[in-house]
Formats: sequence, C-alpha cells, structure tokens
Amino acid sequence: MPEILTNSPCPLLPAITRPVCAADSRALGRERGEAFYRLCLEYAQTKWMAGLPAQSLLQLNRAMSARLRGDEPSLEEYPIPYGAVAWMLTARPDRKGQFLANPRRHWQHYATRMSGPRSELRSWRAWACYAIASRILPHPDFPHDVEQVAKESLIMPQEQEIAAMLADLGLSGEARLWLQILEK
Repeated sequence: MPEILTNSPCPLLPAITRPVCAADSRALGRERGEAFYRLCLEYAQTKWMAGLPAQSLLQLNRAMSARLRGDEPSLEEYPIPYGAVAWMLTARPDRKGQFLANPRRHWQHYATRMSGPRSELRSWRAWACYAIASRILPHPDFPHDVEQVAKESLIMPQEQEIAAMLADLGLSGEARLWLQILEK
C-alpha cells in the first residue's frame, strides 16, 4: 500500500519520484555503500513526507551506518545528514499522529548500545545527533535518560570531544560540517 504524503519534503534530502519502501532496501542485499546511503536518504524523505518523523530519523541513522570512503558523488550533494536531522527536529510537525518519540533519549541509547561494523564511528555520530537534539528540543519535553546516566555512571560527552572524535574517525570534513550545523 503506498504511503500517503502529508508533509512537505525536507530540502536537505533527495527528492523522490515515488515512495521508497522496505522492499527497495532489501533489494540491495548486503550492499552498504553509496547506493545504500542514497536509498536510506530517500527512504527518510518518504517517511518524513508520510508524516512519520521518528521513522524518518531512523532511516537517517541507517544512512550514517553506510560504508563510505568520502569521495562518493552522493556525499557531495547530500553530506552526512546532520543538517537533515536538525531541519527535521526544527520543523517537527505539531500534528496529531506524527510520532517523533524522544530523539535525545533515542540517540543516548543508540550511542551507548552500538555494535556491529564501524560501531565506534556510528556511536560518535549518534552522540553528534544527540548534541543537535539537545540544542534544538526543549529539555522538559525531551529529557535524556537520567536513569541510564545514574545506573551506568554515564558521562555524556562534551561537544568538543564529539568534534574531536568525528575528526579522528569520520570522513574528511565531517567534524567541521557537524559543528556548522550545531552552530546554526
């Protein structure tokens, strides 16, 4: 069943000519490079336009897990989607039924429970998204998980540490891109 499009497209994601679905993702098989990255961005756009902002953010997480070298043409047009994350959090619809969840809490959990390929980089990208969400979303409505902080003696990374780790582990210019988005 095709998704009903209710939101205007995110200008920082690729335009779609048709809604992307899970079958499109499965058709890529184990490929996790540029085609996967681009498809995840298009899937995020589909979910956003369908009024599913939380699912759209999950697709941006998937895009950030792609195996990229940094010289892919798609990255020139659509860099690591920190800007799309910020745009979606800022433009979040205040419409009934458009479930956003708590992105701060989500990225806190995602960063601290990461596993699989490139998990260290993916964890720091999650912390980068957590920092964006912390700046944009009102804290009383979108708190971090204080129980996890207490139970696990979790020390939240400072923005300078996130930038340093993105510079060390991420793509060329990724830390600079993230800092630019963070400061907007």
